[in-house]
Amino acid sequence: MAGAPVDVKLFGKWSFEDIEVSDIALEDYIAVKPKFAVYVPHTAGRYQKRRFRKALCPIVERLTNSIMMHGRNNGKKLMAVRVVEHAFDIIHLLTDQNPIQIVVDAIINSGPREDATRIGSAGVVRRQAVDISPLRRVNQVCSAGRQQMATAVTAAADSSSNSSDPNCSSYGFPGRRQL
Repeated sequence: MAGAPVDVKLFGKWSFEDIEVSDIALEDYIAVKPKFAVYVPHTAGRYQKRRFRKALCPIVERLTNSIMMHGRNNGKKLMAVRVVEHAFDIIHLLTDQNPIQIVVDAIINSGPREDATRIGSAGVVRRQAVDISPLRRVNQVCSAGRQQMATAVTAAADSSSNSSDPNCSSYGFPGRRQL
């Protein structure tokens, strides 16, 4: 007795169906396909048990988990879920687009593409430019999103909607060009 497939919507409002990841390098690391769809970003999944399993965690839950850090917010996941829901409501009101797509575009635009590492021995050290792996790009954006989003819901909405625009001055965007 198989029923009709149910359209899973985040917070009962936003569908995962038409979400596109335009950067092919990040497709496997931003979990927004319909198979990763959740009603609420609180799956209680164990995404740290094996290497690279965090890539299977829904991206909205990773955002929620990053808000839930630092002192007074430790362990308060329901508060973080509420903050993300309010931020998504504000993003939807400001842009009239699916907030999940806005967050995905913000991750793609804000993630740094290269970094500098120290190379040398015997006291002579120089900086060398290196490429960043796609998973590290997503990780850095999620952790930088905490700095901007944990303070207020409006900051979250402003940061996400600005970062999805390629010509913006958001917190996470300058890191993309940083060497």
